[in-house]
Amino acid sequence: YAGAEGLRRGGYVLADSSGGLPELILIATGSEIHPALEAFEKLRAEGRRVRLVNLASWEIFERQPRPYREEVLPPGVRARLSVEAAATQGWEKYTGGAGKALGIDRFGASAPGKVLLEKFGFTAENIYREAIILLDELNAAEPQPRAELDTEERG
Repeated sequence: YAGAEGLRRGGYVLADSSGGLPELILIATGSEIHPALEAFEKLRAEGRRVRLVNLASWEIFERQPRPYREEVLPPGVRARLSVEAAATQGWEKYTGGAGKALGIDRFGASAPGKVLLEKFGFTAENIYREAIILLDELNAAEPQPRAELDTEERG
């Protein structure tokens, strides 16, 4: 895994699969890094090309040169799942139109922290499940190549 020195840039690749461009990027912050890392490991063990980005500070990340930001979050990767135990507002800038934000968009829940994290889905298993759902949805939406019709007359 990458060291935390990337924090000075606001965001960095914490863990990456080999094999080229990732098919999925998990983006997490703070306490959500650990369950996201567990989900990353499970996805990678299944042969998925996945990247985990620690995006600790949007403000600092936005001050980085565009090539760096695009290296961390390649524009060609549509499957992006952000994970933050806070409002999802603003995450669309990083998840894009095809991605998803796992967060809390309601007010008023009260319970021990661990109970709330489980209730709102901030577990490794749920992050993994949401990632698979996102990949399946995007794969289903991709146009399938059409078979060429054999137009030759057969005799």
